[in-house]
Amino acid sequence: MGTFSGLIRSFRYGAVALLCNLALAASVGSAAAAETVTVAALGDSLTQGYGLPQEEGFVPRMEAWLRTEGADVSMINAGVSGDTTAGGLSRVDWTLTPEVDAMIVTLGGNDFLRGIDPAVSRENLRGILEAAEAKEVEVLLVGMQSSNNYGPAFKAAFDSMYPELAEEFDVPLYLSFFGGLGMEGDAAGAAQDLMQADGIHPNAAGVALIVEAMGPAVLQLVNSVR
Repeated sequence: MGTFSGLIRSFRYGAVALLCNLALAASVGSAAAAETVTVAALGDSLTQGYGLPQEEGFVPRMEAWLRTEGADVSMINAGVSGDTTAGGLSRVDWTLTPEVDAMIVTLGGNDFLRGIDPAVSRENLRGILEAAEAKEVEVLLVGMQSSNNYGPAFKAAFDSMYPELAEEFDVPLYLSFFGGLGMEGDAAGAAQDLMQADGIHPNAAGVALIVEAMGPAVLQLVNSVR
């Protein structure tokens, strides 16, 4: 009888230990899964990967770069070709789903191409940053620079909205999406070899350089979430 009781106690102890181990394993598994940082890239055709095979676009290339740097990251391509800052504002709330930890905002190029008042673009970007702030989502704001097509006042107002908003909301700024292509001054002609035929969108080689240049800023964004 004593032996039988001992067996029962042993069985109960083993069952409890097994359940505890399973619970611990599930907890560890959940913690490991939670370590993956989800980054939404809210933007236009530059983000979406216009004119390129899917795997050569900005978002897949950036995710691959981050992973080679050891980041456990998953990126969401929230780029829509032709989108303006108004379009980004209209869809930011449903882009910021609960699993999104951070967001890259690259908008404004189409505003410039359409000659939209920079004051309007600024308010749209402010709305996007306010939405991210409300949901406690970290943001990297990516700037653009306009040409002088609409005059120096337009250019000054457009170019300044990015650093001023970054300071207002205390978010990091990557000054220019095309910074990695060296499109300033005498290097502008050479940079055309890194663009598609339309002269607006980077080709695969251009995207690779953009990702390499911007990557450290995005990696810093991912690490700030952790």
